Amino acid sequence: MIKSMTGFGRCEVEECDRKYTVEMKSVNHRYLDINIKMPKKLSFFESSIRNELKNYVQRGKIDIFITYEDFSDNNVCIKYNKEIAAEYLKYLKSMTQEFGLDDDIRVSTLSRYPEVFSMEEQATDEEEIWNGLVKAIKGAANGFVETRIAEGNNLAQDLIAKLDEMMEHVAFIEERSPQILEEYRQKLQDRIKELLGDACVDETRLLTEVTIFADKVCVDEELVRLKSHIEATKQSLMKGGSIGRKLDFIAQEMNREANTILSKTSDLEISNRGIELKTEIEKVREQIQNIE
Repeated sequence: MIKSMTGFGRCEVEECDRKYTVEMKSVNHRYLDINIKMPKKLSFFESSIRNELKNYVQRGKIDIFITYEDFSDNNVCIKYNKEIAAEYLKYLKSMTQEFGLDDDIRVSTLSRYPEVFSMEEQATDEEEIWNGLVKAIKGAANGFVETRIAEGNNLAQDLIAKLDEMMEHVAFIEERSPQILEEYRQKLQDRIKELLGDACVDETRLLTEVTIFADKVCVDEELVRLKSHIEATKQSLMKGGSIGRKLDFIAQEMNREANTILSKTSDLEISNRGIELKTEIEKVREQIQNIE
């Protein structure tokens, strides 16, 4: 099976009073480019996330959006700073003696001073968070791969249809090519008779001219290579895997052979078929850009 480079996946996981939501989407790219947007609290998992994703995708520009919510009640605690409270109390008592003030220090008053009480976030269990997060990542990645496979199957069918059409153009050119030589020989012979009348035509000279012309317009090698490239593309599509780069190279070679055929021929019918062939090759190349 082959995979398209466009896909989407989403998964939501809730466990241990935590909620993880992962969304993935991708577009075409020559290489693997992963962009992750997630809360700072999860940033230390970035390397692990990238390694996990490499099990699901080899090429494409992947955008991943991760949201994280913690509903637990014990994720923060209050810390009492005894040393700071003692310092405040010492200086307050000193002020009452130095300035003759009433000693009206209360606990409620002292507790309001900065840093006497502070809120601290409790240490998180990284393994527990990762276990929940990786479930959401795997769920999103599996859905993501399914959409890529479904789109890849559609691409494969479309490409095979285009390759069959290309083979029809090749078969026409292959059948038409020998006829051109006979037509050229007849045209040359008629021209000579027109100029020389009933004079005897030198068959050897005529054969030499036809041979030179045949050498100039012969496209047998190009046709053989084209058929080979078309067949190789079909086999790769049926075999599947990460074949996008390979098929792109083959399509470039097919385009080169079609250009050579067009440059060699002076026959209108073959030229028209050659143009149609190039058009189909270009369509194939465009579709191949979507294959992983």
